[in-house]
Amino acid sequence: MQNEQFRKKMLHGWYFYDWANSAYALVINATMFPIYYSMAARNGDSDYVQFMGQTFLNSALYSYVIALSFIVISILTPLLGGIADYSGSKKLFMRSFCCLGSAACVGLAFFNSGNLGYGLLCSAIANIGFSGSLVFYNAYLPEIAEQDEQDEASAKGYAMGYAGSSLLLIGCLIAIMKPEFLGLSRSADTSDADWFAAVAPFSFAAVGIWWAGFAQITFARLPRGGVRTHDGSAIIYKGFRELAKVWRALRKQKVLKLFLTSFFFFSMGVQTILLLATLFGKNEIGVKSGDLIATILIIQFVAIAGAWLFAKLSAILGKGRIAGIGNVRALIIAVVIWIGICFGTYFVNSTLGFFIDAAAVGLVMGGIQSLARSAYSKLLPETDDHASYFSFMDVCEKVGIVIGMFSYGAIADFTGSMRNAIAALALFFTVGLIMLLLTKKNLQKGIAKS
Repeated sequence: MQNEQFRKKMLHGWYFYDWANSAYALVINATMFPIYYSMAARNGDSDYVQFMGQTFLNSALYSYVIALSFIVISILTPLLGGIADYSGSKKLFMRSFCCLGSAACVGLAFFNSGNLGYGLLCSAIANIGFSGSLVFYNAYLPEIAEQDEQDEASAKGYAMGYAGSSLLLIGCLIAIMKPEFLGLSRSADTSDADWFAAVAPFSFAAVGIWWAGFAQITFARLPRGGVRTHDGSAIIYKGFRELAKVWRALRKQKVLKLFLTSFFFFSMGVQTILLLATLFGKNEIGVKSGDLIATILIIQFVAIAGAWLFAKLSAILGKGRIAGIGNVRALIIAVVIWIGICFGTYFVNSTLGFFIDAAAVGLVMGGIQSLARSAYSKLLPETDDHASYFSFMDVCEKVGIVIGMFSYGAIADFTGSMRNAIAALALFFTVGLIMLLLTKKNLQKGIAKS
């Protein structure tokens, strides 16, 4: 009974990291920073800026910088994941990336139109900290939750993340639209754009403090993580050896290999859309800053319902069957909806259309992220090397995002329209759908043989 209570305490601590870090994903990545950046990275009335002697569409430049940060993460995390499993330092790496990311968020408070390079650098570092910490965070799931709990635990984590980040975003929205509620004073001659530019930097700092502060609950409750070795001189070697071992194992596991390939493609589309949706709404449709923030906030609450809905759908579709089949079937439904969203977004021309589109994104956003994490956890072989396996999943996601962001930026830069780039993402989802169907087929073969 005492062990069960301790495990539940660990799970609740694990949920709190979603509460802590999701503020970065929502307030900075999805809403405040893209709007602030689009205002700071302008050349008069033009969306084109000069950077390092080259001319870029400002949204394309942002996508390139974020893509480069994911390249860094893709190189670092597989090695660190192997080291963490061998050295018992999973929590140490998670804490280190958390500190790096939250400090960079505070650094964004000093970004303005006169130091574009500094702002992009802080943005990239914050993204490295966020993404790096999630590798080790996700790797705890199979260690602290039983297999039949993992869908619900994953959904609870995302739900807490959506709720916590929404709470902070509401505070930012009040500061922008109703500053008197917070005791702030706005002069009558201050424009909406100038007021937003004044409030946004404080929001960036608030995210860093929120993230680092609430993460302490997680760090206090989670175990060290991994099997500690006393042979410190060989840790780097053992990290590389872990990578080689996981790679050899993946080559022999057809279902897991198919799933990771599928995840690579559909995650490429999902993350690219989430990272650039706000810039699309502002630059292509002309949605006002306040309406953009309110829209993203609505998405969060829809996403909470979506995460629970798809968790229940997965349970229904997979009842009495092999582990993971329900997740894969529910993911197929989610990816089909994402393909429809890509084509529908191409024709959106009004704020109302953007709202409807955003609601659809919210419905499948939470579901696809939560189910992908728990599906992978269920499909893993018996192992103690969870950080190594999850770092491989993270590499699939991050390399996919790099390709997605570069593709998006290149198409937008070449055609001068973000609409063409959004429509092109449907191709990534389609390939992901095909691979998911193959994953389901092979899982069903396993059922037939059992």
